[in-house]
Amino acid sequence: MTTLTASTLTASTLGAPDDDLATVLSWLALAGVPGVELRVAPGQIAHAGMAADECADVRATLADAGIRLTGLASYIKLCRNASDGSVIGELADVLKLASQLGAPVVRVFPGAPVHSAPYGIRPRLREPEADVTARAIRRLDAVAHLSEDLGSHPALETHDSHPRAADIVPILERASGPVGAVWDLMHPWRTGEQLKQTWELLAPWLADGRGSVQVKDANLPTDAMPLPIGDGTLPVDEFAQLLIDHGYDGVVCLEWEKAWYPSAPDLPVGLDSAVRWFDRHWRS
Repeated sequence: MTTLTASTLTASTLGAPDDDLATVLSWLALAGVPGVELRVAPGQIAHAGMAADECADVRATLADAGIRLTGLASYIKLCRNASDGSVIGELADVLKLASQLGAPVVRVFPGAPVHSAPYGIRPRLREPEADVTARAIRRLDAVAHLSEDLGSHPALETHDSHPRAADIVPILERASGPVGAVWDLMHPWRTGEQLKQTWELLAPWLADGRGSVQVKDANLPTDAMPLPIGDGTLPVDEFAQLLIDHGYDGVVCLEWEKAWYPSAPDLPVGLDSAVRWFDRHWRS
């Protein structure tokens, strides 16, 4: 198994939607990747409604394999137009699941209603931004004490209705409880936010294990099919260098989107490229 460096390379099971935990762990071990992020969805390794003994089995299997569970990737839409009670209930349930599995962080999406927009443009919200922001803060605050008690907290991703750091920071900075950020390399970049600006805005919510960063590659904007890291158009090397220059010491997660692109190569192709990229920058 690869020795951990200041930053930890991990991989999401988004890249292995039809594979069991044993298969994923064998691929991680072969590639020398010491962490995994479990996607929370029906039919996946981690899913809503897991019994305590199932969680214990997953936790023990990860420990036996020497693989660190770096987080859970949920599909909760923090800003969606629904009752507070339903979203808060979903948040509470997935935080409890994270605690049982031993995951410190739960990824959540913004997910506010939007008008359609071209690839490179931030979508326009269908509701006043102040209302959307207040809704998200209420929901985060409602689970603040639970997060503190469980030792697992939400981390809001730069995604969908809020693709830039500038979009999610107004939510993060007003939340009263523990909260982090997930910096998906693609979305701020594709909507025109400079890497340096994204870092400067998100740094407080990436520090001290509060959040994570995601790396991926593709021939964007024309083709979103996953490509080995370095073979596409995303600024993956500049991204790595910026993180190193600023002393980032958190989780770096490969998001190999095979669940959305079934014809993409299997996860080991992405893992091999991510390890080469990671080694070139963090272990050179």
